[in-house]
Amino acid sequence: MSDTVRGQVTPEAAEVYDDFFVRAYFGECAEKLVAAAELREGQRVLDVACGTGVVSRTAAAQVGPSGSVVGYDLNDGMLEVARRVAPKIEWRQGPAEKLPFEDASFDRVLCQFALMFFEDGPRAVAEMARVLRPGGRLVIAVGDSIDTAPSYVALTGLLDRLFGQVAGDAYRAPFLLGDRALLASIFRDAGIPDIEVQVAPVTSRYPSIEQWLYTDARGWTLAALIDDAGYERLLAEAKVALAEFVKEDGTVASPAPALFVHYTKPSKG
Repeated sequence: MSDTVRGQVTPEAAEVYDDFFVRAYFGECAEKLVAAAELREGQRVLDVACGTGVVSRTAAAQVGPSGSVVGYDLNDGMLEVARRVAPKIEWRQGPAEKLPFEDASFDRVLCQFALMFFEDGPRAVAEMARVLRPGGRLVIAVGDSIDTAPSYVALTGLLDRLFGQVAGDAYRAPFLLGDRALLASIFRDAGIPDIEVQVAPVTSRYPSIEQWLYTDARGWTLAALIDDAGYERLLAEAKVALAEFVKEDGTVASPAPALFVHYTKPSKG
């Protein structure tokens, strides 16, 4: 899987991602993910593949000053933004497949929309389980099947037509683990045969179709695939091809549900 399809964005894209994508989608999902993890004051939390830090910031508000949160990500551009936005949170850089933390050192481990991008998904999940304390909870969010998000199906088709399958596949990547069998196989290969999967209703919201396209084409993996001329072409064609998803006031709101995977580490004894 290329860096583009794996979600490794440029520093410029990281800025757009935090300014627009978090507001449009990931912020709402982060709140639901943290709620699902049932954080308590004083807990120690690890946010794997933290991006620009929305889950880490949300978790920090829940665990309070007596708790702690570590945000961990491979991408320097994402971490640069995270450090600037929330300098009091501990930010660490590195791959999910090799976490630099001791066994059983976190009460909760969270991961939002990254499992599908890891080089070795089972190894990353096994690492997250390793650093989890007995009785602790791991909650991982992935996108549901792209078929559950009709506006994204339409946009993916447009990308295929205008820029080819590489661009379309980059956009499909966040939805790959909506395949329940594939998702379960990653955890099974990590030594976790039993998981609980919850569908979380999440809505993507944009002030306009222009904002939607700008966010996706400049704040995500498409930033490395579509130049300025290509972006103008995409925007012109999208206004026609995606018109059914634009409301009378010009805003865009469409369902894009997530799957929350829950695992509670068995207590000793």
